[in-house]
Amino acid sequence: MTDNRVVVAIDFGTTFSGFAYSNRANPEIITNDIWPQQIGPLKTNTVLQYDENYQNVLKWGYPALAQRQSRRNKNLDCSKPVELFKLHLGDISQNEKPPLPDQLSHEKAISDYLRELETVASRWYGLNFFENVVLVISIPAEFDDRAKDTMRKCLYDAGLTDSKKSNKVEFTTEPEAAAIYCMRNIKEHKNDLIPVNASFMVIDCGGGTVDLTTRKLLEREQLSEITERKGDFCGGSYVDREFLKFLGRKLGESTINLLRDNNYGQMQFLVQHFCQKLKFHFTGNPSEFDPYEFDIEEACPVLKQYCKVDVKEEMEDKEWIIDINFEDLKSMFDPVVGKIIRLIHMQLNSSKSKCSAMFIVGGFSESKYLQMRVRQEFETLVPAIIIPKQPVAAIVRGACDYGLKMSTVVDRTLKHTYGIRSCRVRKYGDPTSQKFDSNNTYVFYRLITRGTKVDVDQEFSKNFDPLYADATSIKFNIYVTTELDAEFCDEPGMRCLGTFRIDLPDTHFGLNRTVKFSLIFGKMELVAKAINLQTGKIYETSFDLLL
Repeated sequence: MTDNRVVVAIDFGTTFSGFAYSNRANPEIITNDIWPQQIGPLKTNTVLQYDENYQNVLKWGYPALAQRQSRRNKNLDCSKPVELFKLHLGDISQNEKPPLPDQLSHEKAISDYLRELETVASRWYGLNFFENVVLVISIPAEFDDRAKDTMRKCLYDAGLTDSKKSNKVEFTTEPEAAAIYCMRNIKEHKNDLIPVNASFMVIDCGGGTVDLTTRKLLEREQLSEITERKGDFCGGSYVDREFLKFLGRKLGESTINLLRDNNYGQMQFLVQHFCQKLKFHFTGNPSEFDPYEFDIEEACPVLKQYCKVDVKEEMEDKEWIIDINFEDLKSMFDPVVGKIIRLIHMQLNSSKSKCSAMFIVGGFSESKYLQMRVRQEFETLVPAIIIPKQPVAAIVRGACDYGLKMSTVVDRTLKHTYGIRSCRVRKYGDPTSQKFDSNNTYVFYRLITRGTKVDVDQEFSKNFDPLYADATSIKFNIYVTTELDAEFCDEPGMRCLGTFRIDLPDTHFGLNRTVKFSLIFGKMELVAKAINLQTGKIYETSFDLLL
């Protein structure tokens, strides 16, 4: 790391992505704002449009998503863009993952998108990813080791690294990066806003998800995590969904479905029209709102051909104008904002310490209505509610800051329970699937429980002896679960993280050959270590840490 003079951070998001970089010699963080057909936004859409064989990228970012209907050919519409492919990295059911064309894997889509980011970074900033550059990738807190392995592979396939196991790649979680960014912004406010050892909450309101974490501010600008992350699918794009539902009630649900199926790009242009004219400006104050005439012929004329006869006649009488009043627009926001407020209450209730400040970041944080509702609900409970500068870039700038100074994070709160497979005397009712022999049963021996706060490089140990006097080795199977009190290794949600075996020579010592087994929690990896106390020999391996 000391030889890497430049830190490049990538926020590869579900709906929007961006990157930032900094030179160690002059650690000003530069956030990219030059995108295809856009100058100024700090992120662009995580969207690709391919040729008919899905081999070559034709468009990416915003131009790949929203397409206005052609005046020359009103039926012209490009092929449906590829989006939301990041969701294939998550541990969610297959039916919740967005479908991809048969010719396209999510690994190729991710690699192709990262390659486009690399092209912009090289073209406008002269960044060479093979020379003295460390890459910091921010990932959702729930991503597991398989997702990180896939990201490493995609970075390599995209040409950003020279090896799938490159030591120039570092990971941080999105909530962690956002918290670092907020911590750096504390000094821009009153010095006593958040004193040392006080806690603050970070509410990351993105396009798809909202994530909340609570951190403690330590001395020397370091952070401690004091509660588990909470989150849900209630980001800004869900307001767009409510808008489409509203149109469906006016024009017919089948009309919107046909538009989505046949003219997806034009549907997205319609949504962007709504955002520019209404969503971005809504404050929640009736005196600041004028009823809006939404002109279908201007925003999306192809909609007319999908309307049923009775709807078409009615809309023709109205000259294809849909009136949107204050309550209409408010009703599109309220289900989403209400869900966010409930999440904040849950997070406040889970923390034992008083919250000194609340930072709202992410793209949806710029909503004046969301800001107003949060302040109304929590201003008597939390002394300061802050929307920092450039909140949409909080994650990517925080990730870059993390790359410059990784000692910022001193501990993390575990989201999983870790342990190993062990044996005990068989009891009545033990599952037959875990039977070891006629007298013993395999069980889950818990070494550390979900919700525990662990320091970086903190070690958790337990001594074990061989089961048999003539055993020449001992095998440790490491398991992980989200449950607090799991008993067996075949329970739902239990997963084997890895296995390693150590030698046990000197069988003449019989059972008196104790092995000290330890789990050590580092930056973003879990180190498993075993010491043969008889010989002093040390065995060690590492796994990606499930945060």
